Amino acid sequence: MKQVIAMHGWSSDGAVWAPWQRSFQHHGWHWINGERGYGSRRPCAPAWKEPHDPAAPQRRVVIAHSLGPHLLDAAVLAQATDAVLLASFGRFVPQGRRSRALRAGLEGMKRAIGSPGEAEMLQTFLQRAAAPTDVSALPPSPGMQGLTAAGRERLRADLDRLLETEGLPPGLPSTARVLTVEAGCDAIVAPEASECLLSELNNLLEQAPEHWVLPNVGHALLVPDLLSRVRQWLEQDIGRPG
Repeated sequence: MKQVIAMHGWSSDGAVWAPWQRSFQHHGWHWINGERGYGSRRPCAPAWKEPHDPAAPQRRVVIAHSLGPHLLDAAVLAQATDAVLLASFGRFVPQGRRSRALRAGLEGMKRAIGSPGEAEMLQTFLQRAAAPTDVSALPPSPGMQGLTAAGRERLRADLDRLLETEGLPPGLPSTARVLTVEAGCDAIVAPEASECLLSELNNLLEQAPEHWVLPNVGHALLVPDLLSRVRQWLEQDIGRPG
């Protein structure tokens, strides 16, 4: 059985995966979206579907953007055979001289949630996530369409989670086949954080991660053919046992 659990990042929702879901389902994958519920969509902690034939080879793929891997339960990650980490990180705030400014910026964002400055803060974040592409290219998200009261609390909690990240998300198995996709012009994830992620993965994994750097692309990875490239990368090794 081939299945995907997909997890969006901070201020986004599961609707961002709609083109990916259509493409993967067309090619025989079972697709499950995780959902934090910042906006109108109901929160959902995803879990793997039980296979019809447990003896058959299984592919359990996590595809997650930015904070997404850290929003999944460790037990879900522990069962993954493959992971695709899109503009992601282990520790978000790297050690060193930049850490103080990054922490101050995140604390400012947290204070803006629920305040008169909330809309401006979210718009600035989305502009930085899209850059160098115009923000109008982003798919609709709770940050554009409106947050619920409970969604605001989750946004705050997830900023705390971001601040507290210290390494790889718990549960990622050493046996997983991993692809990291780095945005060449990422204005959200610091280069040091991307470098640290690769170093941590190399230390953990039995098989070195595949690493793609997309030039002239921002954090949102607005690349039309990325989903097909990722699917092809997963399927090139489809015959291996799970």
